[in-house]
Amino acid sequence: MDIHIWIFYIAFLTFTTALSLCYDVVDLTHTLSNASIRYPGNTPFELQIDFRGPFGSDDWFEINTFRTTEHIGTHVDAPAHFSEGSWRAHQIPVDHLVGNGVIINVKSKVQNNPDYRVQLSDVYEWEKKNGRIPDGSVVLMNSGWDVRYPDFRQVFNTQTPNDGSSFHFPSWHQDTVSWLIRNRRVNVIGVDTPSNDYGPSTDYPAHILMAKNNIVGVENVANLDALPPNGALIFVNILKILDGSGSTARIMGFRTKRRLKFKTNCSKHFYRSRY
Repeated sequence: MDIHIWIFYIAFLTFTTALSLCYDVVDLTHTLSNASIRYPGNTPFELQIDFRGPFGSDDWFEINTFRTTEHIGTHVDAPAHFSEGSWRAHQIPVDHLVGNGVIINVKSKVQNNPDYRVQLSDVYEWEKKNGRIPDGSVVLMNSGWDVRYPDFRQVFNTQTPNDGSSFHFPSWHQDTVSWLIRNRRVNVIGVDTPSNDYGPSTDYPAHILMAKNNIVGVENVANLDALPPNGALIFVNILKILDGSGSTARIMGFRTKRRLKFKTNCSKHFYRSRY
């Protein structure tokens, strides 16, 4: 076997072993199904069972076909979604789909204002407690909205989920998004609600700012309470769809294990040198 393949194999085993010893893995993804949240008019998820049953003498075989919009459930908005000439799904560099997790908790603000938009003051407060947001971070709003999923009326906060003008849910203020892009060089901005613009929006300024600056957006993120405010490593795994405007996603967070039975060289910032 070629020596370079052996070196890669050993390095990969070392990395994955270190992750398993040092980190718990948190699934930040809602299960994709025909109940998955999508905007009105978007194609729902449909799974067609092509074959499911015995195969041969004592084996089993399954294969399915599915049909869906790109923008459904936990998913990614490629920058091309709102900006001609920006990255489509297959053009997003993989190093823009991973980064230090910055979780901004606004639950107390959302409690009395479902249309709350994350303010610069929320970011300043986060940095006062946790330090400067590292370049290349994955910045996510935690409003606690994921507990409403997948009830369309609860998620869109309306009795008429087919009427987009009736939506009320929190997200980002465009000034905050602009500041994060200009001053912190973030990789990803996301929410645990259906959109990176708040429910009543009709002109989607946060989407447009992100798209024009090739910032990846993630929506309908789950389980953010399971991550610390800072220091988790977040991977945003998407389908590399040629010319895609987005993709369903499997998002994972790696958090430092709270208790280790033996001494290790674990560091929650082991990846920071990459950015």
